[in-house]
Amino acid sequence: MTTLLTDVPKVGGKPRRIEKPALAALLLGTAVLYLWQLGASGTANEYYAAAVQAGSQSWEALFFGSLDAGNVITVDKPPASLWVMGLSARIFGFSSWSMLVPQTLMGVASVALLYLTVRRWHGATAGLLAGGMFALTPVAVLMFRFNNPDALLVLLLVTAAYCMVRACESARTTWLLLAGVAVGFGFLTKMLQAFLVLPAFVLVYLLLAPTPLRRRVLQIAAAGGAVIVSAGWWIALVSVWPASARPYIGGSVGDSALELALGYNGLGRLVGGSNDGGAGSGGAGAGGAGAGGGGNDPAATLWRLFDSVVGPQASWLLPTALLALVLGLVLAGRSPRDNRLRGSLLLWGGWLVVSAGVFTGMTGKFHTYYTVALAPAIAAIIAVTARDLWNRRTTATGRYGLAALTFTTGAWGYVLLARTPEWHPELRYTIAACTVVAMIAFLTGGRTLRIGLVTALATAFLATSVYSVATAGAPHVGNDPVAGPPGLDPNLEKIAAAKSAVPPAELIAVLRSTTTKWAAATSGAQSAAPLALASGRPVIGIGGFSGNDPAPTLAEFQQYVARGEIAYFVAGGSEENGSGRSSNNLSTEITTWITTTFTPTSLGSATLYTLTTE
Repeated sequence: MTTLLTDVPKVGGKPRRIEKPALAALLLGTAVLYLWQLGASGTANEYYAAAVQAGSQSWEALFFGSLDAGNVITVDKPPASLWVMGLSARIFGFSSWSMLVPQTLMGVASVALLYLTVRRWHGATAGLLAGGMFALTPVAVLMFRFNNPDALLVLLLVTAAYCMVRACESARTTWLLLAGVAVGFGFLTKMLQAFLVLPAFVLVYLLLAPTPLRRRVLQIAAAGGAVIVSAGWWIALVSVWPASARPYIGGSVGDSALELALGYNGLGRLVGGSNDGGAGSGGAGAGGAGAGGGGNDPAATLWRLFDSVVGPQASWLLPTALLALVLGLVLAGRSPRDNRLRGSLLLWGGWLVVSAGVFTGMTGKFHTYYTVALAPAIAAIIAVTARDLWNRRTTATGRYGLAALTFTTGAWGYVLLARTPEWHPELRYTIAACTVVAMIAFLTGGRTLRIGLVTALATAFLATSVYSVATAGAPHVGNDPVAGPPGLDPNLEKIAAAKSAVPPAELIAVLRSTTTKWAAATSGAQSAAPLALASGRPVIGIGGFSGNDPAPTLAEFQQYVARGEIAYFVAGGSEENGSGRSSNNLSTEITTWITTTFTPTSLGSATLYTLTTE
């Protein structure tokens, strides 16, 4: 421990003796935590799981991110994360584990990359501290065990940060281009959210890179080109691909991937609006429960990230990170342009401040799990500043700074735990005691500093560790997962409904026996996904995520039926979606045409319309 606490950052230097086993323990512990009871969540978010299943059955569905192997409509996000999970499903066969293990591996890789990034400029201790805090952030534990796109997004952004650090050391254009490519593929994972790190990246490179300003500007322009190319190639291909030969782009009004990026997943998220093509929660239907969102969408206020819903996800160390950012910048003072303490704080601090500012001000749809993107920056800022303060521990500045960070951590942890007084009440009292002991030790100085260090680490890690273990031990399903133990999850009733409302066995048996292109159709992807997952056969979700997308049209659907490509229509889908709005007119027209043209039959609790004579 002493070796790690006193190591001096040395770019490219040999690892200290204790560093390798410490890193191995960190990564092994992360892997065990993220893999523990991974199968308990089943197919997790059935919306994305159905797309992964479709990708395992059709290469075209994999490329476009289609909801069904027949390629009627895509998910309302770009498909990069589905490519990873879909390829795994193609290799190992589609299952909960083949879909979720890649997400877990992304989490371990993200922790390793964050460690490497912080270590290059600030040593092994800071790297291990950053990696540990990141790995034990509750929302990170949630999302690296779930099939939403956020796992790949975070990995790509941390990769981009590592490339930026390397670029700032040598001013090599290659590293800068690689950072741009990573951000670009982040766009193909979750669109404009990936770009929130760009202001910090540009600022840090212009400030730190050891090359003339003119060359720095030209290199930044080249990196911008790399972002555009890596983010835009899929958009361009979709744009020139004949619309009749590809699926409809879910979530867009005009069947446009660019509109999806700038509208529904862009300004629509920031300021809300009428572009609601794929928005909404999706309702229960056709034997499936819509365990989706709507209940986990706190109002946009200055304190959104600290409220009772969002706070326990990623804000345990957020106040500490903000204080550490200020203290670190003060410590850097008027140091030379290439000062690495200031450079790191601007890199991670810019990432944190811009992302947190956007999350705070979003008046469109907001999910608490978005905050996983803050976790790497929070961890890195605290690790970097704490390391610098420890190096100054013989001075009043170092000791008072460490005491201030410890107090902030303990006080906010106590507040968060006090909001749920029935859940492990001993935790908050233990944290309070550790906080007091650490502060006294730091303020006293001398031989008590080691005691302060140990108790400060306990203050920082105790609550998040217990909360993270509880998160890993609980099942999480639906569109709106929340980190934490089951008893504290506001979506608990939705989870129970989703697990109990399975499609009738008689219906699934009938769908499995079909040989048509699509086994069935139903209203809305939220209703179609459980049917497709249970039967293993393609099912059309009319109207996409919420039933509001104009796909397929009535004429297209009638053609499918005339060609004998759809065996059944399952009634009871999301004719009214989970946001309380009726589905679009096209969906209503299709339903009306079916119910007035074909004769219904009952099959268990489902109502079925036979559309072919197969």
